[in-house]
Amino acid sequence: MTMTLKDFVAEHPVDRERVEAHKERMLAEVRAYRLRELREQAGLTQAQLAERIGVGQRQVSKIEHGDLDSAKIGTIRNYLEAVGGGLAIEYVMGDQRIQVA
Repeated sequence: MTMTLKDFVAEHPVDRERVEAHKERMLAEVRAYRLRELREQAGLTQAQLAERIGVGQRQVSKIEHGDLDSAKIGTIRNYLEAVGGGLAIEYVMGDQRIQVA
């Protein structure tokens, strides 16, 4: 007898908390990859960018590996400006968005 999707899901329940945690890790990886792409498009190595913004190359590497929680906002702002962009910070609650920086 063939198992239906409904039967399979009933036998193998989805751990929503685990799915959400994985989703957050994947999104962090995508953001980090985009930062690396921006740096490379600007023609900069990690060492060159680090020197330009006044941090060590290790800090740039950490940022590009998604470790943004330990980075200072000023460092992230400087990183983005060095590759030709800028930083906008928003307060978001439901549909409400207020740019604060």
